[in-house]
Amino acid sequence: MRMLKTCLIAGVLALALGTGPLHAQAPFSVPPSGVLGMDDTKLSPDFWLAHLADADRVVMDAGAIDALNKKVLAQDPSMHDIRALGGNLTGDQVKGWIVKLAKQPDRPLYDIHGQEVPKASIDAVFANRALDSIPAQAPTRFGMAVRRTALRGVPTDMRVFSHADDTDIDRFQESALFPGDPVVITHTSGDGHWLFVVSPRYAAWVWAQDIAEGRRDDVLTHVDATPYRIITGAKPRTVFTPEAPAVSELQLDMGTRVPLDTRLPADQAVNGQGPYTSWVLSLPVRKDDGSLAFAPALLQRNQESSADYLPLTRANIIRQAFKFLGERYGWGHAFDGRDCSGFVSDVYRSMGVQMPRNTRDQSISPGLQHTVFGPADKHDARVKAVLAMDVGDLIYIPGHVMMVIGKVDGQPYVIHDVSGMSYVQADGSMRRVKLNAVSVTPLLPMMANAKESFVDHMTSIVRIRP
Repeated sequence: MRMLKTCLIAGVLALALGTGPLHAQAPFSVPPSGVLGMDDTKLSPDFWLAHLADADRVVMDAGAIDALNKKVLAQDPSMHDIRALGGNLTGDQVKGWIVKLAKQPDRPLYDIHGQEVPKASIDAVFANRALDSIPAQAPTRFGMAVRRTALRGVPTDMRVFSHADDTDIDRFQESALFPGDPVVITHTSGDGHWLFVVSPRYAAWVWAQDIAEGRRDDVLTHVDATPYRIITGAKPRTVFTPEAPAVSELQLDMGTRVPLDTRLPADQAVNGQGPYTSWVLSLPVRKDDGSLAFAPALLQRNQESSADYLPLTRANIIRQAFKFLGERYGWGHAFDGRDCSGFVSDVYRSMGVQMPRNTRDQSISPGLQHTVFGPADKHDARVKAVLAMDVGDLIYIPGHVMMVIGKVDGQPYVIHDVSGMSYVQADGSMRRVKLNAVSVTPLLPMMANAKESFVDHMTSIVRIRP
């Protein structure tokens, strides 16, 4: 993953130190939590909805969203149109994906106990990619993820870190797949335990046991099947069932599209349970030989899901974002959570918008609407752009993204997945508050370092609009 560690480091400087437009408002209060400008009322979506006029107006309809998704898929090099891949893949194409994803480290890496990982162990992991065994040409194979599973930079579950005292950012962790995600299977690791797959938003290594291989038509027909449910909760689970362990208490993350199983009579038990209080889903499962099959599973109707993607409104943006409030930061969707770019993309995914996976790719995507900032852009112009932002706008600095949720007393606030915030107190000392979670903070006082604000480091503002 090419997100910088900045994604974890948010700094905030007290307004008392500044002058000019950035600091024209009254100073922020510092509550017992130490989180500048915050109180309990601001931790509720209702607070922000009360500040919005015309909150339920549709910003983009389904047709406009579909057109945007097609544009991003066609124009963004980080996205993959797996439907357009030919019947065969060349060895150079496959090797290019694998080599581009991860380079052999030139610095020491550390394990979970803070011990340096021997170079021989790292070499063995990279050798397990088995690049020499990639054929000059091979048939294009399709599959589906059968559970939430990690996408890795190299074929290993070994967790490695850049610093002995930092065990949050696993340098081999990239992203995640969700149940039903379609993939193209391109290569198998030397030990046979890993597959290199290409999904619409990412190409990386995944545990072979989490992928079921099937015919192209079967995979894509299931992806397109109707009727379906869109998961709108943060991460609900299917009903527990001892009769079908593969689909028992299976986690379904926000934005996942799951077809309904319409084959069974409404009065027939599903996995030992009457289905009338639940939705009967059709989920992919992996048979003993690794092949793809589909099985019914129950999702309780009181779990958050919808018959279609939610309307893209400012109210829904806020409601969906706050469903993750307090979730532990997870680099590359680790820790059963998500990181800053995963957070904003999963929120928008519940409304049908398919964004690139990583912060940098989102910030420069040719398919999205940008306001771009460079060294020539002065502070006042940046602040003017910030004050004109609307709910749902995304602010990018190198390695980090924040989502605007509204203003209080003229000051914009954001929700983002971040490790902490630092600010200079009235006596001039620096205070750091650890967050390491999806959090709400004011925007303008944030500092990239002791002298420069996040506003001064902005590279782009992305607005999801037609």
